[in-house]
Amino acid sequence: MPDNKYEPKIIGFFCKWCTSAAADLAGTSRKQYPPNLVPIRFFCSSRLDPQQILHAFENGADGVMIGGCHFGDCHYQTGNYKTARRIAFLHDLLSKLGIDKRRLRLEWISAAEGDKFTRVITEFTKDIRDLGPLGGNGK
Repeated sequence: MPDNKYEPKIIGFFCKWCTSAAADLAGTSRKQYPPNLVPIRFFCSSRLDPQQILHAFENGADGVMIGGCHFGDCHYQTGNYKTARRIAFLHDLLSKLGIDKRRLRLEWISAAEGDKFTRVITEFTKDIRDLGPLGGNGK
């Protein structure tokens, strides 16, 4: 691999109960996925403040992924519904800021979906790599 090949920086904000557990399952199952992701665990995806997402972009993230429980499975009952509304708001805000909304991805991944976690991270990394660095041609 050439030294000048672009590798995206991706921040993942994951629900402790579902998506983070899926990441653990992927790891213990020895699933392979790109190492571009820095995971941050939250008790619920709804605890993520929009400013934290903007802060990630402002400080060098090329992509941000939020992972939470499927609808009806949230440990805090309606947290994922709040998350869905926030992400819709943030997609609109990012577009107004000139940032491609594809750089922010929301996925519902349960604790038993280690394969889905691996697939989603791999797809998202490819998508961000194709967009290029944020601030470059990746707007």
